[in-house]
This record gives sequence, C-alpha cells and structure tokens, in this order.
Amino acid sequence: MADSKELQELFHSCMPLFIALGDEVRLSIIEALCIASQNGHTEGLNVNEITRQTNLSRPAISHHLKIMKSCGLVEVTQSGTSNYYRLTFLDCTRQLMKLGYLVEEIFSQEQK
Repeated sequence: MADSKELQELFHSCMPLFIALGDEVRLSIIEALCIASQNGHTEGLNVNEITRQTNLSRPAISHHLKIMKSCGLVEVTQSGTSNYYRLTFLDCTRQLMKLGYLVEEIFSQEQK
C-alpha cells in the first residue's frame, strides 16, 4: 500500500527528470537523438551534429546535454576527440512508470 511519504520521495527523485523534459530545447535534442538512432547512428551524435540539427550554439547544446546526462536521459562515449551522446531512457522510463503506478494506486485507494 502506497503512502504519502513514499510518493513524496518518488516525486523528489523524479524532479531532475521533469526539469530536463520540461524544456523545449532539450526535447528538440531528444528528437534529434531519436532520429539519429532510427537512421542507424547507434553511437549517437556529437555536439557539432546536434548543433547542425537544432540550430543552437555549441555552448547551449553542451549546457543542455550536461543537464540531460545528470538525470540519466543521455550517456556519453568518447571516440577519438569527439564525445557522442545517445539516449538512455530505460532507467528514466522505469522511474516514471513507478511514479505513475504509485499515483494510480493512491487514487484507487481514495475511491474505495
């Protein structure tokens, strides 16, 4: 049975993810990385490639990627002198699903 403390802790742990997903620029980066993955770029994209696809400056892209990396939305691998970023949704998705299930459980308890 879910309690309010558990819900509060889960919301708090999801907060960085909500912040990362709540920005239009970061959503455009996610879109670019999704498209790249669908087109066979399994290694991801580097900052220059993301810059070309989003029409943002390199420093802006780097700033947004740092936020996305800190909450687990992207991971980075180095190849030569370039860093390649790709989406890593599995843990984030599980965390959001857990929150959704908990909220649903609380609402269903209230309706009884």
